[in-house]
Amino acid sequence: MIPAQESTTNRLTRSRRLGAFCLSLLLMGGCVSHQHSTYSPRAPSLSPHKPGQKPYVVNGRQYEPLSSHEGFVQEGIASSYGRDFHGRRTSSGEPFDMNAMTAAHKTLPLGVWVKVYHKRTGRDIVVRINDRGPFVGDRIIDLSEGAARKLDMMHEGVAAVRVTALGYRSDHGGGEPEFRTPLNYDSGNFTLQVAAFKNRGNAYRYAEELKVTYGTADVQESVVDGTRFYRVRLGHYSSLRSAQLSHEAFEKKGFPGNFVVAVE
Repeated sequence: MIPAQESTTNRLTRSRRLGAFCLSLLLMGGCVSHQHSTYSPRAPSLSPHKPGQKPYVVNGRQYEPLSSHEGFVQEGIASSYGRDFHGRRTSSGEPFDMNAMTAAHKTLPLGVWVKVYHKRTGRDIVVRINDRGPFVGDRIIDLSEGAARKLDMMHEGVAAVRVTALGYRSDHGGGEPEFRTPLNYDSGNFTLQVAAFKNRGNAYRYAEELKVTYGTADVQESVVDGTRFYRVRLGHYSSLRSAQLSHEAFEKKGFPGNFVVAVE
């Protein structure tokens, strides 16, 4: 606990110092920054938050999945992944099939189908986003080997493409597939992770200090690569939007690197 006689200035300084311990605990596989993209969200509907929509951190950078695909067009470099990942679990929870028409994207909602247009050859394919990535260089989408083969880019390895989001696919048997607008994932339970410690006592002491000022804080224990971490979380929010607004406010209050996480 912070002593009662401690000044507000010292308390804030201490919070800043401790807040800087925030760690990137979620590691995900795949392949980064786009060269050009446009995104025009429309009025959302509400639905339960899905696991694949959680904000996440890779290599110190935070990614926040989009709540809707509508109006999304992106240009950049496509790459592919295959045999080394075949059978491994994807971000959607399903096993990766190197021969399926699937792809990894950093922020599009999982389950959304996209058209990938090869800018040099004019060939295009339609694939389903079921994984996160790529996180290397200037690549914007990572195609399964089967999809990359159909796009005729296996010889080059990479290709300049345009990605256009189509929506969720609805098949009606025999006819052309239709793509519908996915429900928005804004509704759910969220909190802010403000720090992470390896020392249990430090984590719980910090959480108690936060309770004095903010009224609520807790600690979540997790094991990453065999190491146990104690993640300090602050606040409870019923929508992603409200959590993101608080994230920005707490950045200004001396919690650099805090980020939004979904609570199961």
